[in-house]
Amino acid sequence: MWVKLCCLLLYFLALFVLARVFEAVAWYESGFLATQLVDPVALSFRKLRTILECRGLGHSGLPEKKDVRELVEKSGDLMEGELYSALKEEEASESVSSTNFSGEMHFYELVEDTKDGIWLVQVIANDRSPLVGKVHWEKMVKKVSRFGIRTGTFNCSSDPRYCKRRGWLKSTLIMSVPQTSTSKGKVMLKEYSGRRIEVEHIFKWITAHAASRIKTIYNSEHLKEEWNKSDQYRVKIYLFANLDQPPAFFSALSVKFTGRVEFIFVNVENWDNKSYMAEIGVYKTPSYILRTPEGIYRYGNNTGEFISLRAMDSFLRSLQPEVNDLFVLSLVLVNLMAWMDLFITQGATIKRFVVLISTLGTYNSLLIISWLPVLGFLQLPYLDSFYEYSLKLFRYSNTTTLASWVRADWMFYSSHPALFLSTYLGHGLLIDYFEKKRRRNNNTDEVNANNLEWLSSLWDWYTSYLFHPIASFQHFPFDSDWDEDPDLFLERLAFPDLWLHPLIPTDYIKNLPMWRFQCLGAPSDEEMLETFPDSESDSDSDNKEVFSSDKEASEDDELSTVHRCSEGERRCGAEPCPCAIKYCHREPCGRKARPYGSCSSTGDMEPDWSAWPAEMLHCTECVVCLENFASGCLLMGLPCGHVFHQNCIVMWLAGGRHCCPVCRWASYKKKQPFTHPQPLSSDPPS
Repeated sequence: MWVKLCCLLLYFLALFVLARVFEAVAWYESGFLATQLVDPVALSFRKLRTILECRGLGHSGLPEKKDVRELVEKSGDLMEGELYSALKEEEASESVSSTNFSGEMHFYELVEDTKDGIWLVQVIANDRSPLVGKVHWEKMVKKVSRFGIRTGTFNCSSDPRYCKRRGWLKSTLIMSVPQTSTSKGKVMLKEYSGRRIEVEHIFKWITAHAASRIKTIYNSEHLKEEWNKSDQYRVKIYLFANLDQPPAFFSALSVKFTGRVEFIFVNVENWDNKSYMAEIGVYKTPSYILRTPEGIYRYGNNTGEFISLRAMDSFLRSLQPEVNDLFVLSLVLVNLMAWMDLFITQGATIKRFVVLISTLGTYNSLLIISWLPVLGFLQLPYLDSFYEYSLKLFRYSNTTTLASWVRADWMFYSSHPALFLSTYLGHGLLIDYFEKKRRRNNNTDEVNANNLEWLSSLWDWYTSYLFHPIASFQHFPFDSDWDEDPDLFLERLAFPDLWLHPLIPTDYIKNLPMWRFQCLGAPSDEEMLETFPDSESDSDSDNKEVFSSDKEASEDDELSTVHRCSEGERRCGAEPCPCAIKYCHREPCGRKARPYGSCSSTGDMEPDWSAWPAEMLHCTECVVCLENFASGCLLMGLPCGHVFHQNCIVMWLAGGRHCCPVCRWASYKKKQPFTHPQPLSSDPPS
């Protein structure tokens, strides 16, 4: 996860550097930057009209270029970046979709239940033609969609009862606007009553109703009162301009940020005394002033702060975000980080996509699960101060120059999705190249694996868990039995009862405790090795033959090895330990006779219990072969605590009986360790 996070941060850094390179190239070729102001006098009539349409100001009654230019100057300063974005948006002939309502519930769900948006709906009465023709309606849809206004068509033939109850007996236009200034308030439906059905007149009607929600100030006394008032709104944005009504983008944003930001329009058209404006720091008009508890911020002085809906929307979202905005941002970042697995994972192509799907599912599930307690945490009434401090931190950090660069880059790459995807792909290919080079230097075989090899290994893994339920004694590697004997699968199909008996891998036997049986006063292993090196080497080779077998050795080989060892133990003999003299006459441990390992028959010596593992039960006889333990023989203990000859219990377990011969406890399951009582020195051994 941390590797993918570092790769994602490197990608964002590369995007930031690439944006600065694009700015340098644009400055070298054209001689201007995106933040450079443009003189409206030098622009053509078409470009000026395009700027007014993007800002949402009507120009139908202004035939002269001079009047259009003055209206552009009154609405705000024009930058090269805004001009470029407006011209690019006009050239793009993308068709904007419009909703067709199927009935009352559909209309209520999208229009009346939407509290933070504006809807324009064309109602077509029964057996009537629409009020706005198809060509004009498409122009209207494209015009209002720039300001986040959604459109739709409601045909009364689909639900005549609802139209009759609403009083829609003739074709008309309906506009829905939030009625109150609080978040999630009531929605007010307004019907178009004008006679002219041109696009400009309908748009002027829409902007007039949207602007009626904005608080308007006409004199300096009212401004002083409003400026010094403290209310529920922590963030307020003022527009000081010499206009009849605020631009459409300003009105649309007031609806979008209902309950979060208060929008105030200060009409300075007929002001004689502007001294109070100078006192609060406003020296020119038009000006967009953001007032927060931390101070005053002049919008439009930094990079990417254009007089447009999109630029101001991203600016206000960074200052006063909703929980949904933070969730969407985290969702985008998590998925971008998860897609890095497609390039970090090496090997077959199918393997890459399988890992990618798994990572996407895991990351998104964890994201949703982690957001649930956060949402519940934010609902607590005692966290108002924490919430305010968090917003204060957002306002401090997002009014810096670096934050303005980030917002400008976000708008640039979001308007050029092909560039964003191509840079992400190029960054991923670079990661794939360096990761492949690193693994080749480490001689990793998975780099050269093809799709068939990986699918085969995936099938082996799947069948091993499907047919072999593993009851783990310890963590050990698992090898599929289908590699050893492919006919086993057909045999299990032929005998369905065998599916009820899970196969237990025998690798856990290597992890069982082993030690040698010794008597007190007997020679140590080092002394015996010095005295009889040949016999010790022979016995060690026998033990290694039993326990160091390869993972791919078959079960028959292991049984034959144990069988040979058991035959050898019948030919070996050793003097038993005096503590077990009445039971044992030979050494049943598969080793050659070692007279040096026997205890003295005349001394009353007992076994050395200190060499035994603490959790093992004390005994002197193997219940499998019914023979006593001879000095120096190899013992093995099970999790239940019972002890046997190593050869005897290996043969027992390898035969498929994965349980203790005494208590029937599973040999692959851990058990609560047995604690021995401390015997007195005079007590005889048990």
